[in-house]
Amino acid sequence: MSARNDWLILPALLFWSAGYATADAGLFLEEPFGLFGETNPTGHAAVYLSRVCAASPLQLRRCEAGEPGVVISRYHHISGYDWIAIPVIPYLFAVEQAEQVPLYVSARTVADLRDDYRRSRLLAIVPNGENGKTPEGEWIQLIGAAYDRKIYSFEIETTEEQDQLFIEKFNSSRNKSRFNLFFHNCADFSRSVINFYYPHAVHRSLFVDNGITTPKQIAKSLVTYSRRHPDLQFSSFVIPQIPGTLPRSRTIRGVMESFLMSKKYALPVAVLHPLVFGGLAAAYLTSSCCDPQRHFTKQMNGESRPEAIIAELETNHTVKPDVASAGAGR
Repeated sequence: MSARNDWLILPALLFWSAGYATADAGLFLEEPFGLFGETNPTGHAAVYLSRVCAASPLQLRRCEAGEPGVVISRYHHISGYDWIAIPVIPYLFAVEQAEQVPLYVSARTVADLRDDYRRSRLLAIVPNGENGKTPEGEWIQLIGAAYDRKIYSFEIETTEEQDQLFIEKFNSSRNKSRFNLFFHNCADFSRSVINFYYPHAVHRSLFVDNGITTPKQIAKSLVTYSRRHPDLQFSSFVIPQIPGTLPRSRTIRGVMESFLMSKKYALPVAVLHPLVFGGLAAAYLTSSCCDPQRHFTKQMNGESRPEAIIAELETNHTVKPDVASAGAGR
């Protein structure tokens, strides 16, 4: 294993194994990957809660000492459930402990890690296929996310009282699939969780994303909210995609951005309706590219500041995979 690969993954390992995760609620903004990520590059959104843990994938509880928390998100076609909760280390790496994470993986290694964890922890919601074989399906999104994509986390403090109310609400609510790509997607779910803690903190963009909630928009509005509330501790970090033979994840985009960047869709419109295309492009540049967040500092200097990460995402640069706090006392 090269020193370069060690440098890429060690920050994330140290973060979880050393108990560095002091953020109370974090939005996971996850890059798109695979064929679906190529056609729909908006990525995935999930929420990490540091004081909330999983009694089971469908029930929440307060964490005990030493437990690093849970990741909760909305999924499509996984046993008919709307949301599933997975402990944060398995969610990222498909193993129980940070020291078990491989520093380099192949597709076979990742498949084996996922299936081992599924068989030991998730059989109730992801049963074996015919003759005990590993089932196909989207359940692989539940575990080992860092093998498929780079993940940006934007974290804001919460209180223990808020956590308890959240646990009670979700444990008593109906957990039946509501997934809809346009109106009830993973970003809509993350938006509802963040807004449970801080009402109206994050919102969709009616123009830039045509009213569809996207992970990138939720991250941007959460950063904006944190700037309006400097009394709240806010920080960020980047979990790099684990080095290996799996394809690298792609740049996160919004709806309008995806359209303008796609030759398949944008070129016909530009040729047949140049005024329409020009108007869309000008409006997008005005509302997004000239966003004040673009003028935030982009110099990392050993930090992964929330504003800098957003600015880097807007210009499609790569953010250094450092673990660093941007909030006072973090």
